[in-house]
Amino acid sequence: MTLTGSPLGNRTFPACRGSRPVAGLVLLIVFLLSIPAQFALADARVIDLRIGEQRLTAEVADTDETRRHGLMFRESLPEDHGMLFVWEEPARYAMWMQNTPLPLSVAFIDADGRIINIEDMQPDTTRTHQAAAPVIYALEMEQGWFAARGIRAGDRVSGLPE
Repeated sequence: MTLTGSPLGNRTFPACRGSRPVAGLVLLIVFLLSIPAQFALADARVIDLRIGEQRLTAEVADTDETRRHGLMFRESLPEDHGMLFVWEEPARYAMWMQNTPLPLSVAFIDADGRIINIEDMQPDTTRTHQAAAPVIYALEMEQGWFAARGIRAGDRVSGLPE
């Protein structure tokens, strides 16, 4: 079996030849399911942010590709770590959790660094969660992170990229 157009290029899987096509297919499926984890944002830029007295570290998703991939396929995050989505133009952006097994909370943040609203998102769903006003940032953290620290709409985030 040859894969084309995959991140791995053209590759033939020897296990798919011969008298065991089912075993080969199972091997291929397991291999393909492992690809997203291998291509997580390993080279992502990481920044330190602050909300009041709380400090956190965030991977920056500031390209179409990194925003599209987000935290998909992640099973966990280190403590006080998340992902900051950055757009060039303010808009009422929306987030969803397709292929994301980790429950998350998202804080939508305007250009001045003010949190507009915070939404809890359930794993592996396509329900959208939208900013209540135009924003240029969205910060995803493990679900409940903001609430556990008393962070709410109106609080300011410092350290955001320009």
